[in-house]
Amino acid sequence: MNTGRPPFHDLSVDHVRICVCDLDAATAEFVGGYGLTVTDVLEDPGAQRTAVLVRGDIRLLLSRPLAEDHPSAVYTRLHGDGVSDIALGTADAEGAFAEAVRRGARPLAGPRRHDGVITASVGGFGDVAHTFVQRPAPSGRPHGVPAHGTAARDTGLRRIDHFAVCVEAGDLAGTVEFYERVMDFRMIFEEKIVVGAQSMNSQVVQSLSGLVTLTVIEPDTSREPGQIDAFVKNHGGAGVQHIAFTSGGIAHSVRAMRAGGVGFLDTPDAYYSRLPERLALSRYSPAELAGLDILADEDHAGQLFQIFTRSTHPRRTLFFEVIERAGATTFGSGNIKALYEAVEAEGV
Repeated sequence: MNTGRPPFHDLSVDHVRICVCDLDAATAEFVGGYGLTVTDVLEDPGAQRTAVLVRGDIRLLLSRPLAEDHPSAVYTRLHGDGVSDIALGTADAEGAFAEAVRRGARPLAGPRRHDGVITASVGGFGDVAHTFVQRPAPSGRPHGVPAHGTAARDTGLRRIDHFAVCVEAGDLAGTVEFYERVMDFRMIFEEKIVVGAQSMNSQVVQSLSGLVTLTVIEPDTSREPGQIDAFVKNHGGAGVQHIAFTSGGIAHSVRAMRAGGVGFLDTPDAYYSRLPERLALSRYSPAELAGLDILADEDHAGQLFQIFTRSTHPRRTLFFEVIERAGATTFGSGNIKALYEAVEAEGV
């Protein structure tokens, strides 16, 4: 298909594949805690079993390997449960695949058609793939017939805001250059975050459509090891550290998710006592945020509210974020410094 437009002008997040060792437990966590609905269960006999979970524009494919030599089995042996594929919706999967390979992407699977859906895959960062997906219906529409009729918990989650990607020291520039060169992503934000004796470098790349955002982070090895070093070591290389889901009302989302068993990181009281010095809140009160452990930050365009889940991963290498944007276009990095200072103030 040749529309005369750049080949990657319309990329979106079609779905995210997460390889898991225990499909029933992972499905129960996302249904009960995050409010996703199972719309299909797919089985490739002797290969893998996949549950398709949907909420709003969020579509997760949870895949458990059934054969030791299947790619999902290799992935879980190397990394444990984790994101193996950030699939990209497009109007021309074959064209996107051909152009990405022409520009230097590593081909993983050539174009295939199944039930009117065309897919083709290339390698991304680490062991994470990108499958181009061309659907006959808009990519936000759930694929498959609902397999469970029970209404999901209303958590207010809407779509994927961004992915936080941890790479090994020295790989940040090359990773960003790959997405700029191969898929026409643009770098929209860059900063060095210093937290006490630790430091990390971050660059954010975004698709031309603005619908796919990767926050790429590398550790600064000239300073003390920190959470990015720990992720790379425990994960076994580069990978997705967390997925951020947008919410229209983060207070409601946190309450609903807590009721469903999701645990969130605690925030010290000193953070909230210092909050009025940092910003005049546009939504919520310091007391309401404190009661829910929600963080607040702002940039030139507005404010944002965010919270991070406790990782349930045995390696503590995968967790999730809920974010409500009140105009802000950045990612709350001011909270990292504020949290560190609050912890220091409380002496913990």
